[in-house]
Amino acid sequence: TTTQNGTVDDAANVAAGMALTERLAATEGVTDVVSYWSAGNAPTLRSTDSTQAIIVARVEGTDDEQSVRFEEIAPEFRGEQNGLNVELGGELGVFGDIGTTIEGDLARAESIAIPLTIVLLIVVFGGVVAAGLPLLIALLSVFGTLLSLFLLSQVTDVSLYSLNLTTALGLGLAIDYSLFMVNRYREELGRGLSPNEAVVRTVETAGRTVAFSALTVAVSLSALLVFPLFFLRSFAYAGIAVVLIAAVGAVISLASLLAILGTRVNAWQLWKRTPKPTDEGFWHRLSLFVMRRPMPIAAVVIIALLALGSPFLRVSFGLPGAESLPKGTESRNVTEQLAANFDGNQGASFSILATDFSPEADLDEFTAYAKQVSQVEGVARVSGFNGTFVEGQAVENGDPRAAGNVAENAAWLTVVPTVEPFSAKGEAMVREIRSIDTSFTKGVEGASAQLIDTKEAIYSKLPLAGGIIAATTFVLLFLMFGSVLVPIKAIVLNLLSLTATFGAMVWIFQDGNLSGVLNFTATGQLDVSMPILMFCIAFGLSMDYEVFLLSRIKEEHDSGTSNTQSVAIGLERTGRIVTAAAALLAITFIAFSTSGVSFIKMFGLGLALAIIMDATIIRGLLVPAFMRLAGEANWWAPKWMKSIYERFGISEGESGHTSTVDVDANEQKPQLVDSH
Repeated sequence: TTTQNGTVDDAANVAAGMALTERLAATEGVTDVVSYWSAGNAPTLRSTDSTQAIIVARVEGTDDEQSVRFEEIAPEFRGEQNGLNVELGGELGVFGDIGTTIEGDLARAESIAIPLTIVLLIVVFGGVVAAGLPLLIALLSVFGTLLSLFLLSQVTDVSLYSLNLTTALGLGLAIDYSLFMVNRYREELGRGLSPNEAVVRTVETAGRTVAFSALTVAVSLSALLVFPLFFLRSFAYAGIAVVLIAAVGAVISLASLLAILGTRVNAWQLWKRTPKPTDEGFWHRLSLFVMRRPMPIAAVVIIALLALGSPFLRVSFGLPGAESLPKGTESRNVTEQLAANFDGNQGASFSILATDFSPEADLDEFTAYAKQVSQVEGVARVSGFNGTFVEGQAVENGDPRAAGNVAENAAWLTVVPTVEPFSAKGEAMVREIRSIDTSFTKGVEGASAQLIDTKEAIYSKLPLAGGIIAATTFVLLFLMFGSVLVPIKAIVLNLLSLTATFGAMVWIFQDGNLSGVLNFTATGQLDVSMPILMFCIAFGLSMDYEVFLLSRIKEEHDSGTSNTQSVAIGLERTGRIVTAAAALLAITFIAFSTSGVSFIKMFGLGLALAIIMDATIIRGLLVPAFMRLAGEANWWAPKWMKSIYERFGISEGESGHTSTVDVDANEQKPQLVDSH
């Protein structure tokens, strides 16, 4: 609260403050209300210039119930109140403002991404009908995504932030998958196949690749399930559902539409692009250039990627707070004023709950504990039903108004720190408090404690999550390509790409470079959950393009083309369409980087950068270099693994047959020929 006139000790302001405190205390669902005026003019609840005072209250219920109740009562207490200006902050205020900001960001991102996507699709296909099909499947995918989120919310907690991810992922992947399907269908029509034959061939080739790509993305996201954090788990549930919806829409729904449209897929053509021979395109020439000197090019690129990733070695993790919000947001404004205008870090106060003891019988021990806590470095003061303590000394006796702080066999203390909660000093403070021996059970909550516990929960499961991603990705790629080296190469190249991406995120968002351009406040830390989330998504998306490229390379190699030529032809035949797909997906994520919430901004920009890097540097330089260096060993596997592949591997067509196209020399009509 801020006075409109005079100080918080003027009679009129005292009366208004007490009335406001009493009205808040009488509000249903609100408890433990204490203000500067009700606490006997406690100096720590008054600003240094005496024009502001703090009212502290707790909202009862679960997290969801607290958020709903806060939104219900906020309008009643916000704004002008009998000569006092009231602003609402605290954890509920911050996360309420984050939710409101994200809702607006989502609408803005879609308004940016969809028009740009339409334009780019028309540029790629040159026709309205062909361009409209991927967008139609994308919209259906988004609707399916929202439905899946609704159903998931009925059985488990779903993070509000997953709405951004799943919308972006559903829109981007559905367009990507549909883009490959439509392009392959038109390619087969151009080779002379009938519409029905072209649909069959499209599903056998592009459809198969889409299904495997979706599976690799889903596997990467499933690794999030091992973390004991509902935030990450809800992203896994929602993300897996979205990927499957996008794949089913592209392989089944889109294939049906193509069969209905037939040659009309080329209707409303705005211009016609004459395909260049595969040995004349940019990607063909680039791949041959790289494969003539693979070792020096690979060495230079790897060194550059590792250099770009080096800032990640000094990453510092935190949790999202008020600084994640745009400047001027109410809850951020309150947080900043509490830090600047009051003694101690009032906005970072936290509680210690003591249980399994009798507050009356064990009062001396509880008081001794409170004194010890007040002596911990980083603690300004400790308050409870038994008094207020500073540096081991009682400065106030127990207050009847703190009766809510004690129960029959439990009591809690409020601790006001002097340090930032998301800092090494804040973590050290909580660890020292937790290390104090007591005969009763105690638990420490608050921002610093949450950061410690979140880090431990994530770090302890990292090896398992990484192992799941690596093992399942290797198995899937082996079943698809029958090679040992190709899956290993794909995993290593993806890790190199993501290393550079995470280095850039530290340089931009932790260090604050480009903060003016991107309009965010650097806190010197990254949200501890975001790199894990970004890694699982980006790894899956990077593998997505790897699968599309390797599928065409293997297709050429299996037809008898040499290793070098199959790489060049495969890169050329997928070059334009993969570039377009990457651009479309990057546009979707870049649109989300316009968010006013800094960690959503990092999420969008980071994934866009990972996609662009994978579609350019990795695909254009490292893939052909590694494929050239390995030669025929690219497709090698031990005999026992080859036998597994021959029995369980997924190949095009049925029963291990590969459908190819042959043209009768006399009739010049396409015929489908099955070959082993």
